[in-house]
Amino acid sequence: MLSVAIITYNEEDNIRGALESVKWADEIVVVDSFSTDRTQEICRQYTDKIYSVEWSGFAEQKNRAVSLTRYPWVLVLDADERVTDALRDEILSIVKNTGPDKGLMDGYYIPRKNHFSGRWIRHGGWWPDYTLRLFRQEKGLFERREVHEVIKINGKAGYLKNPLEHYTYKNIEDYLKRMDNYSTLAAKELFKNGQRANIIDITLRPLFTFCRMFFLRLGILDGVYGVILAVLYSLYTFSKYSKLWEMQKR
Repeated sequence: MLSVAIITYNEEDNIRGALESVKWADEIVVVDSFSTDRTQEICRQYTDKIYSVEWSGFAEQKNRAVSLTRYPWVLVLDADERVTDALRDEILSIVKNTGPDKGLMDGYYIPRKNHFSGRWIRHGGWWPDYTLRLFRQEKGLFERREVHEVIKINGKAGYLKNPLEHYTYKNIEDYLKRMDNYSTLAAKELFKNGQRANIIDITLRPLFTFCRMFFLRLGILDGVYGVILAVLYSLYTFSKYSKLWEMQKR
């Protein structure tokens, strides 16, 4: 009835929690990019469907994982996400066709409770952070993008009530390490789509990012966490458009 698809690379610190939260599923498929830590060893305790595939980008890896599933419904999960008991029950009511929609939908957006440095962030655009993760296998496909990949559904989509727990950046250092890679990928995506950067993008966009998160989206209500995240996201915006400017110079 339900397959869970996960992609991994050196996720030994996260993957057990993710797998433990979906061990009730009919099938778990893991596409791993040749991890050098204990990721595959841990995965084998939960599934024998582990495939080693060279990294080809977030969207391509996830599409590969979905293509290897064999049940009508697929739940795509990241290694740092957890399915709660309430969300499990809601998902099962859908795949068993006993939910309120009675099989009318082809996919579902799930709200995410995003955690930063051990705290649930309720403002700044971080909640409810709906993301489409549950869908009929033949109806969904990840759009090919460098980063921030999203599922496109050929059909109708609904919304679930119960959230995924998302334990994203562990601390500021973790954010900064990943920001370098993500901002490079985002700049490549912009460049590929014909966008170019100028001095206004480099100077004003970061400021707008801060104001939007901290004031317009009420990040101020998260206190110091809200300040830190608004600054970090403005730094990400600065990095992305500065890298885009470098690309167009070359």
